[in-house]
Amino acid sequence: MATENALYTILVEKIKQDTLVLPTLPEVALKVRTAADDPDINLNQMSDIIAQDPALSLGMLKVANSALLGRSVKVETVSQAVTRIGLRQIKSIATAMAIEQVFVSQNEIVAMYMKKSWNKTIDIASVAISLMSTYLKDHKHTSLSLDTITLAALIHNIGVLPILTEAESHPDVFANPTFLQQAIIKLSGRIGGSITRAWGFSEELTLLAESWSDLTVLPEEVHYLDFIRAGAIYHNVFKNESTKEALLSNYVKKGVLSDIDYMESEEFKDMCADVKAMFT
Repeated sequence: MATENALYTILVEKIKQDTLVLPTLPEVALKVRTAADDPDINLNQMSDIIAQDPALSLGMLKVANSALLGRSVKVETVSQAVTRIGLRQIKSIATAMAIEQVFVSQNEIVAMYMKKSWNKTIDIASVAISLMSTYLKDHKHTSLSLDTITLAALIHNIGVLPILTEAESHPDVFANPTFLQQAIIKLSGRIGGSITRAWGFSEELTLLAESWSDLTVLPEEVHYLDFIRAGAIYHNVFKNESTKEALLSNYVKKGVLSDIDYMESEEFKDMCADVKAMFT
């Protein structure tokens, strides 16, 4: 498809020349991440930073009151939410909650794809976070954490944004649903790695953005990739049935899933719905 190839050529050339316009991390997320790295920061100061952004404040309250944290008493203030979540986790959680702010566009077709991409991201994240929650109950000494999978799941497909931005810049040529999705499939991983590096994220998160859809990358030990890919399987992102079966069987062996049909249980579906409510 000539147009798709043209889009690919433009994007690859911009990557080579370091001229690809990457999305910037929302300002409030930058402030939170900088503050979290300050050894002298305290809960009240962090609360003040988060309280400056109404959307992030609401997100923090939803997380603090979620079933994931297992607290029956609801918190009502940002300060209480930050205290419950904790300074160690707040960096990843606040960044994750702010990510939605970069999925915006003035072009109708591109905006449709932005919304579609974000909704799919939330769907996959809800499964990944739910699975991590159950995994942590049985593996209390693992280095994996809920705050990291939350951020990882919400940035795993961030590479779609420059592709859609390029489409927005050339709406007559590129904002065409018939091939835009194919361009996203081919290019988003590589670009996602560029974005996470530009944002100063860890190599682990960069690996996730680059490799979550590359099934030649198969970690031997339990990895955040496993949880995100399980979410992708659940929401039919991966189409090949034998591939899905092989991955699910591997996740049972690794302990990511209790059994191969676990994600079809009502218990799990209810948990996913609770997690999804944090982002909607």
